[in-house]
Amino acid sequence: MMQQQLRQLLPERAVDPSAALALLCGSAAAMVVWKWLGKRQIQKKMEEARRTRDEGVKKMAKAVQQFREQVPSVQTDAILSLPLLELTGRLQEGSLSPKTVLYTYLEKALEVTQQTNCLRHFIPECEEQLQEIQEQGEKGLLYGIPVSIKDHIGHKGHLSTCGLVQRLGTLVQEDSILVKVLKRQGAIPFALTNVPQSLFNYDCSNPIFGQTLNPFNHQKSPGGSSGGEGALIAGGGSILGIGSDIGGSIRLPSSFCGLCGLKPTAERLSISGASGPISGILAVPCALGPMARDVDSLALCMKALLCQEMFQLDPTVPPIPFDEEVYSSSSPLRVGYYDTDGYFPLPPCVRRAVWETRGALQAAGHQLVPFSPPRIHYVMTELFLKTFFADGGRAWLDVFTGDIVDPNLKSQVNCCKIPRLGKKLLALILKPLFPRLADYLSALDGMGSVKEMWNHHHEIEVYRTEFIAQWRELQLDVVLCPVLGPAFTTGYPGKLLTAISSTMLYNVLNFPAGVVPVSTVTEADEEELKLYRGCCDDPWDRTLKQDSASSLPALRDEPRASTKSCWRSEPRR
Repeated sequence: MMQQQLRQLLPERAVDPSAALALLCGSAAAMVVWKWLGKRQIQKKMEEARRTRDEGVKKMAKAVQQFREQVPSVQTDAILSLPLLELTGRLQEGSLSPKTVLYTYLEKALEVTQQTNCLRHFIPECEEQLQEIQEQGEKGLLYGIPVSIKDHIGHKGHLSTCGLVQRLGTLVQEDSILVKVLKRQGAIPFALTNVPQSLFNYDCSNPIFGQTLNPFNHQKSPGGSSGGEGALIAGGGSILGIGSDIGGSIRLPSSFCGLCGLKPTAERLSISGASGPISGILAVPCALGPMARDVDSLALCMKALLCQEMFQLDPTVPPIPFDEEVYSSSSPLRVGYYDTDGYFPLPPCVRRAVWETRGALQAAGHQLVPFSPPRIHYVMTELFLKTFFADGGRAWLDVFTGDIVDPNLKSQVNCCKIPRLGKKLLALILKPLFPRLADYLSALDGMGSVKEMWNHHHEIEVYRTEFIAQWRELQLDVVLCPVLGPAFTTGYPGKLLTAISSTMLYNVLNFPAGVVPVSTVTEADEEELKLYRGCCDDPWDRTLKQDSASSLPALRDEPRASTKSCWRSEPRR
């Protein structure tokens, strides 16, 4: 049949149809073989990366076993239960040795990662760092403290993968500045933690190292993109970790895992040596920051990092040390508050947590003032999303070249792959029924010219000015507000990208922002959830309700169901 069709299409003197058919079939076969070889090469790279990780785990397990045989009387539980401030005190005075603390946390980290898959790789050089700090005369503020760091924060001799196969071949040649300062302060970086593929997701899964699980409930996500950090610290395998945040990537895992997390103002801590899949996005900047079990731990970490070493290594970091007087002050504050931003209403348990915190602050003598952040719908679609998809998502899609797309990212990737005309038509069709979905597709269409991008940057500046003016008009010191939670079921974050409206706002503003756990889910929350309709009763609202309903019973007795977030009125101090 095909030969007859070829005879009709080809002129008499053309190539023989049989030869043409053979050439066509051969080309098709060659294409199949080429694709198969490409996938096989990807699989080999991933298998090698996993094998290297597993060898590192075995090496650390052996080192821990040797230590336990040498010092069998170590009170592991007692050490792990110490808050960071007490642990640093014990290390400084010498009643605990850095070696004992390091191997205690290595042992616990092995246990936690076996359960949750939170580690991307151990840092075997931690044993060398242990030896170095014991030989130093001066003890830094973090002397002997084991610290975990997110995958893309560079550590010499290790990969910085961002969960991508294309980044598996190149080792980091020099410590990032933040790692250098941690070591200068006596800390011992001992583990690199897992991240979602490309970092642009608040789940924590990639095709190389797999899915990281929430330590309290293995059906739930630990959040992302600093999800490995969240799982390791919440599981007790680390006392202090460093994450990064460009849309909520420190605060969301902190919320999902019941931790405290701080996103400082961008460039408050040096980002030199922390790599990302896409470089040059400046309108909404990335910030590095600490994650821990309590607020005092975050403060100690910031105090240690905001030192002359940091300022000298990176002159772009403002040389402003930690303000102990402000932190220790008990003066009454004027606190703005809101329980919804009007764009993505959160589950009842989260809103209740805001009101309970409001009551506690009032009882402590602070003045609470209603506050409504302006135009969040506009901020999400026109300012935040258009920053990252200014080119229609082409740069982001390029990072998956020669890679396998993680299932948790497929909905985001597929939306970006829709041609520009298709996005415009779909947005037009959806606008009357589902306006949020329509605006999301329009934002993914990107910008058409350099002038449009310049206007976009100007619009961000105008919005920041508007927000600060409203803040100053109310004479606010801080703002109390909700953060996304409780922990989503794995896979759901990829379906609800725009649910991060509660966190992305403060990235657009470039304000410091923090999260602390304040409550747990109750049966009353579950009953109230039955009446939840969101703001649009669209597929996103229904998906959030569906996932929250499955989360509530599992999370009722766990210390992370609800959190609050707050921001200081002087965002650059």
